[in-house]
Amino acid sequence: MKSNRPVNLSLSTVLAVNLKSPVAIASILHRISGVLIFLLIPVLLYVLQESLASEQAFAAVKTDVLGGLIGGFLVFVALAGFIFHIIVGGKHLVQDFGIGESLQGGRLFAWLALAAAAFFIVVALAWMVL
Repeated sequence: MKSNRPVNLSLSTVLAVNLKSPVAIASILHRISGVLIFLLIPVLLYVLQESLASEQAFAAVKTDVLGGLIGGFLVFVALAGFIFHIIVGGKHLVQDFGIGESLQGGRLFAWLALAAAAFFIVVALAWMVL
């Protein structure tokens, strides 16, 4: 007798299956970027609050936070998360209108979204470094 009960898969099996699909990669990274943005919002709001206190505080934030390695890295991670989340979220919105819902269309949109996000993240890194 065949059982229709769900089977619990190991994490390695789930990753092996999902990392072959660009749609799954885009979806998983979209969720991770959303969580990352959510976790960085309090830090970014604190930095904004400190920078708006006075001209001296703005100068201090500019040199200490943005001029430092850790602060610059956090700002870049937040910016990269925003860029990725917006681009892949736009892909989801386009697909909600019924465009690219086929298997091939979904894969094409996922590859395009991943490539566009990578391009704009590299542009953002270049903008921050230069």
